[in-house]
Amino acid sequence: MPDVSSSPALSPASPLASPGPPRASTLGLTPAEAWSRLLDRAREDLTEQTFRTWLEPTEALRFDGNTIIVGAPDQFAADWNDSKHSQLLAAYAPIALGQPLSVVFKVHEERKTRPQMDLFVAPPAAQQRAVQQQNGVSTAPLSDRYTFEHFVIGKSNELAAAAAQAVAQAPGKVYNPLFLYGDTGLGKTHLMQAVAHDVILRLPETRITYVGTEQFTNELVASIQARTTNDFRRRYRETDLLLIDDVQFLKGKEATQDEFFHTFNALYEAGRQIILTSDRPPSEIPGLEARLVSRFQWGMVADIEAPDLEHRIAILQHKAQLDHLEHTIPEDVIRFIAEHVRSSIRELEGSIIKLLAYASLRHRAITVDVAAEALHDKLRGRADDGRDDGRGGSTSGITVETIQDAVAREWGVTTDGLKSKTRTKALTTPRQVAMFLCRELLGVQLVEIGNAFGGRDHSTVIHSLDRVATEITADTMFAQRVGNLRSGLEKLRS
Repeated sequence: MPDVSSSPALSPASPLASPGPPRASTLGLTPAEAWSRLLDRAREDLTEQTFRTWLEPTEALRFDGNTIIVGAPDQFAADWNDSKHSQLLAAYAPIALGQPLSVVFKVHEERKTRPQMDLFVAPPAAQQRAVQQQNGVSTAPLSDRYTFEHFVIGKSNELAAAAAQAVAQAPGKVYNPLFLYGDTGLGKTHLMQAVAHDVILRLPETRITYVGTEQFTNELVASIQARTTNDFRRRYRETDLLLIDDVQFLKGKEATQDEFFHTFNALYEAGRQIILTSDRPPSEIPGLEARLVSRFQWGMVADIEAPDLEHRIAILQHKAQLDHLEHTIPEDVIRFIAEHVRSSIRELEGSIIKLLAYASLRHRAITVDVAAEALHDKLRGRADDGRDDGRGGSTSGITVETIQDAVAREWGVTTDGLKSKTRTKALTTPRQVAMFLCRELLGVQLVEIGNAFGGRDHSTVIHSLDRVATEITADTMFAQRVGNLRSGLEKLRS
């Protein structure tokens, strides 16, 4: 990561300090374009309040390809951003711009003359893409990258993608609601936002509300406390396109479920589109009322699975092209990453960011050996679940296989039985315990656990994990048995 504090002082003769309009950088980007790319990355990691308060009011002033000078509304804001955000933003540069970059904040001279009340109001943004506030509903922003154009389709997501595209062409007419489910980081939110982008492009006046389940709950509670539930209901029930993320968090929230039930009915009967995401299908969400399960299944329920090797390679190639890195990351490195990072698209993208930062800090060309060094923790995770890490050896004595063997011995069954399709209680309980311990001790992804136990889907794995967790709480003897197994396995760690 570039050391901002060691950046050379700007003399009056420096191009960065000279007056005049911002010039294009050596990368062919204007200051505003380069800053916009960094801000797009920052929005994904920072809270909306932090982003709006500290980064939206800034403006790129100068950019020479190595350092970007960013104007802040006053000295306090400049100092705060310099201490809290400059290092973070510089870390995004290798992936967002293709090379390291220093970020320096200074007081925007033109803004010094503005009244204090205007200091934390963002200047008109060139290409900000956010869901406009509709009827007072505070909505989350849409990511510029979450469009159909940037969604790579493969066997694992082709049904979900086709359904989303159909919904975008005729919202409220087909597949209403559209329910997308799958493990974390596989593209559910991407597809949901892609629908919104497409609808906005064709029908700019469409009222769109995009919130997470937790925000919906918090706003409902606040409206009850303030006795403004009628306003709350009107805001949500008058939208044209409702996007709700992570509806699995509705479990156990009776008042929220009741309110959401009536909101759903009002929108559905008015022919307005509803899109929902979850980490599991409606029927597998514990504590969800039957009437909601039924309604969630009225339209299209589509799952998104983990991408296979060819799909992962295609995703990484697309990302390299999107970020102009196709000449920076060789094909053999892309294949190496795709072979070893298997759990989610989000982890694939994170691996690219980490590799670029690692190589730039050490001033080394990106090769397979450098990738193996930069991603050693992810490769270790592959070794821990019983697979080759690409460099030989294992860093832990615990693998999926050792867990299966230990559980099989404890319950007096065979490991083949744990992987079989047989559903007798004699095999179901130890199979669920083995899955639980794989998750607890190795942190193995749901899809990987399913593959290790006879190709079961991730919703089955989720059910198994929930079942064991419940039994541990309810049955002391069972809890002790599982605890003894865990202790014995942990002794195998090197």
